[in-house]
Amino acid sequence: MTLNNSKQRYLCKYYYIGSGKFHGSQKQLGFLTVEDVIIATLKKKNYIKDIDSSKINFASRTDKFVSARGATFSFITNKKLILMEINSALPKDIGIWSFCKVPIEFSSRHDARLRHYKYIVPEPLDTLRDLDFELVKKACSNLTGHHNFANFCKREREQKYTTRDLEVASARILNQHVMFDFKSRGFLRQQIRRMVKKIMEVGMKRITLKEFNHLLEKSKHISYEPADPTGLILWDISYGKDVNFEIDHKSLERMQGYFFKQMINHGLKKQLFLTLQQDDFSQQCL
Repeated sequence: MTLNNSKQRYLCKYYYIGSGKFHGSQKQLGFLTVEDVIIATLKKKNYIKDIDSSKINFASRTDKFVSARGATFSFITNKKLILMEINSALPKDIGIWSFCKVPIEFSSRHDARLRHYKYIVPEPLDTLRDLDFELVKKACSNLTGHHNFANFCKREREQKYTTRDLEVASARILNQHVMFDFKSRGFLRQQIRRMVKKIMEVGMKRITLKEFNHLLEKSKHISYEPADPTGLILWDISYGKDVNFEIDHKSLERMQGYFFKQMINHGLKKQLFLTLQQDDFSQQCL
């Protein structure tokens, strides 16, 4: 074990794939989460002894089935950081791929300047035949700026302030799927999934643009279910020009290799079921 003479705080970028395996990212009593796995691995590899002394903190919280490519956390250690040493003990669906040194008092959560999320609508475009994509883009445009998003978040007792500055809300079509990009310094719980839900309702003409705009009026409380969590990805977290991450190439290869393998496996499954649906039952072997 390589020890430094003094303690150092490291800020790390990591990915994880949302599934039923983890009950979201944040530690929860009685449930396995992404944070639990990372903390246990850091302990196993002698980077930290406990949560308090390492002052480990995570920059974001995501629900069950939500994925991340550029989530971040930071911790204090007196051991030289070797990412592949940690990754070797992590499951393939979690991995750290970039890091940098930051001041001891640095907070990965509070010092974040911008959070970037992507949302991929699970249904392919050819199943959304009534979608008016111009209305989708108009709804996105109406959300940008300084607004009260009380009707676009999960209501929580401790949540007092629901006003946020949404810097980017955009939509495009990629590989026959609608993809959204949202950027803000901070988001409320389920805010993105609820924005997507209502934006798509505008695009499918289930509500009017005027009704959509009324959701930004805090005096009216509207209750509804958010969009499917499987389409949400925490894409990146930015800390400004003074924080420069160093990519560990072996760790990056590990991540990309895992993504490629999953793409092949799921692509094969898709083709399998497409083949099984072919209507050629009359051409049976004798």
